[in-house]
Amino acid sequence: MFSETSDNSTEQSAWVRVSAAAAVLPLAACGGGGDSAAVAGSVSLEPGRAVSLNSVSAGKAYPAPTTSAQAARFLLQAQLSASDADIASVQSSGFAKWIQNQIAADQGPTGWDWLNAKGYGDVNNASNFYDNSYPGDYMAWNQLITSPDAARKRMAVALSEIFVVSLNGLDFAWRSHAAAQYWDTLSKHAFDNYRDLLEAITLNPAMGYYLNTKGNKKADGRGSAPDENYAREVMQLFSIGLVELNQDGTPKLVGGNKVDAYTALDVSEFAKAFTGYDLDLSQNVNTPIAQAGGGVRNIPGTALIRLPMVQVGNNHSSGTINFMGGTLDNSSAPAALKAALDKLFNHANTAPFICKQLIQRLVTSNPSPAYVQRVANVFDNNGSGVRGDLAFVYAAILLDDEARGPNGLNAAVQPEFGKLREPMLRLVQWARTFGVTSASGAWKIGDLSDAGTKLGQSPLRSPSVFNFFRPGYVPAATVLTTGAVAPEFQLVNESSVGGYLNYMQGVIGSGINFVSGSTWDISTPYSAEIALALSPTPANPTNLIDRLNLLLCAGQLSAPNVTLITTTVGAMKGVDTSIPVNATKTAANLRNRVCAAVLMVMACAEYLVQK
Repeated sequence: MFSETSDNSTEQSAWVRVSAAAAVLPLAACGGGGDSAAVAGSVSLEPGRAVSLNSVSAGKAYPAPTTSAQAARFLLQAQLSASDADIASVQSSGFAKWIQNQIAADQGPTGWDWLNAKGYGDVNNASNFYDNSYPGDYMAWNQLITSPDAARKRMAVALSEIFVVSLNGLDFAWRSHAAAQYWDTLSKHAFDNYRDLLEAITLNPAMGYYLNTKGNKKADGRGSAPDENYAREVMQLFSIGLVELNQDGTPKLVGGNKVDAYTALDVSEFAKAFTGYDLDLSQNVNTPIAQAGGGVRNIPGTALIRLPMVQVGNNHSSGTINFMGGTLDNSSAPAALKAALDKLFNHANTAPFICKQLIQRLVTSNPSPAYVQRVANVFDNNGSGVRGDLAFVYAAILLDDEARGPNGLNAAVQPEFGKLREPMLRLVQWARTFGVTSASGAWKIGDLSDAGTKLGQSPLRSPSVFNFFRPGYVPAATVLTTGAVAPEFQLVNESSVGGYLNYMQGVIGSGINFVSGSTWDISTPYSAEIALALSPTPANPTNLIDRLNLLLCAGQLSAPNVTLITTTVGAMKGVDTSIPVNATKTAANLRNRVCAAVLMVMACAEYLVQK
């Protein structure tokens, strides 16, 4: 709860009115082939590279924002929050230059290093960190809230929802370090080449455990066969999808029917390319740890979780792979793996399949086919003959006229433009917008997956390899037009709506991770906002609401909701400057006003549905 004034009953009455109004605001949102020719081989692109986006930005109708709201709208798609400084930077540089600066920026501190700096790599600690996943939660939240490379991290989040590994499915020693290494891999390759990312993911130990490539063996001649899990998902989810696609992302039709992108036999054959891989033990050192029930357990070091998997023993299937109408020589394991991934990289489906999902994650659930095709064309060729350049794909998504133009804000023109903000990204935006800090530096934000009491979503905690939601999800009893989708609404139900509001009420008002008294480790003073809480008058705090409207939802609050929030906050008791009250209670009351306003904005349909 928010802090109370000396007039407890009066303040509680005001807070009940605020909570009741906030609970109503979300309701409006709830109603509402073959291979293509490779342009060029994959090119390894290290973080912090200088690029020119002229090939992507040329001819765009909206090269720069003309208002702060347009700059904020861009930032809320491109990264994790918008600040006064960010808005000024975009207004000064224009969209393309801002993106170039983000691509050129070095990758921020890694999750792996953070875990070690906090002592979570200590094998001798009595807490047995190697057997616990909660350090992985702390790491993920710390990365999202504090990392300076917010654009890279936003792209990494989008990639983590395509190339899924979940802490829920990692049950081995150093599982949190495995999640950190996986996250760092996504972050490193976020503006890299898709082909390099695909190989790094394939050989990553966390993925090896999650989808069974670790220890996958050839057929033994006695009825066993290679595990097909990764072979299936790398096609279905990470590259080409289930059906043949046109370049604009629409299904190819033969006789009015969709065409399968691959067959069950393709999966069985393809699985042979992913046999024989296991952890790299070349740098491993075991530590004997006495067990409570007696005996000793040898705990491996963290190196085997960080190193890419390697071929081990005589476990690789040899011979020829018959795959998708062609053959692959499987006699050399490294060569076979590269040839298999090249096949997926160069497949005609890969560009539209991956690009459409990235558009859905960053901009809108229902991009037009023309939008998908423009971005897919950039995937095929970044303007310099390079295929799969994710930095240019990111730029193409954000610079496209469909993303930057005003039509998406007009429900009469594009009623299904935009996307539901993911709950975990709402919390991250709140934290970054208001300068939230962890006094201890521990960032103990745990698993927030429970929908009834928390957010119903937590980073790196997908319930399955199919992500938190499917890209083609359509809500039951939907009012969407035929063919339209609303992926993030798969997280929405009666429990999650109330759970989100209740959880955020406590977080916004108090913070996270209670310490003692009235102190919470993870919190914010709302200094800039409190300074506006009485302006221009206590009963009409429009300056505060205008600031929240800009930073949280790019000025998109409807006039009725602006009026409702302003009036409700202005009517909260205990801040009338004509009534003598002591300074401490005045400060508490002002903070309550700010917290109420933040909660109400974050409950509005125009906030929840990002456009």
